[in-house]
Amino acid sequence: MLHTYAIRPTQQFDYSTGKNASDMAMVIDAMDLLHAGSVDGFAVVSGDADFTPLVMRILTEGAKVYGFGQRQTPEPFINACSQFTYVEGLGESVPENQESPESPVTALTRVPQQKLRGDARLVKMLRSAVDAAGGEDGWANLAAVGHQIGNQASFDPRNYGYAKLSGMVEATGLFDVRRQSHGVFVRDNRRK
Repeated sequence: MLHTYAIRPTQQFDYSTGKNASDMAMVIDAMDLLHAGSVDGFAVVSGDADFTPLVMRILTEGAKVYGFGQRQTPEPFINACSQFTYVEGLGESVPENQESPESPVTALTRVPQQKLRGDARLVKMLRSAVDAAGGEDGWANLAAVGHQIGNQASFDPRNYGYAKLSGMVEATGLFDVRRQSHGVFVRDNRRK
């Protein structure tokens, strides 16, 4: 498999039992790459909160950190990443015609509307992003909303069971959605 995907293997020996030899080697490699200035972003695939200080250090240099891990990954590590994606949601495809909230159940386990609305942090983040990206009439281009969210939090709609931000926003029932030839626009439905 390594040859097929052009991955260079690295052997790391434990110098003493129960220590984090591989973790330490990864941190050293990451810092070398960071200081070489040859990358714009890092991917950290781990469920270990011990990598949180590394993520925070990389972010201070202006590079993005994309985290990947299982659902039991500790919250500090998730929140530190520029974007965090649960690996359980990767590789599962949702046909385009099934992205609407009233679609039948798909491969992704979707968080139901009541739970989405009950997630105060999510709702606040979405409303703040729509407000920041919106015009005087309250309508905001969804691409600009996604950019706003990316600037303020680690977020991936797949973590909520939606392949795209548009499907998740619609599923909340908190926003008016208008599809046009040049994009999708949303507005907080409290603003009517």
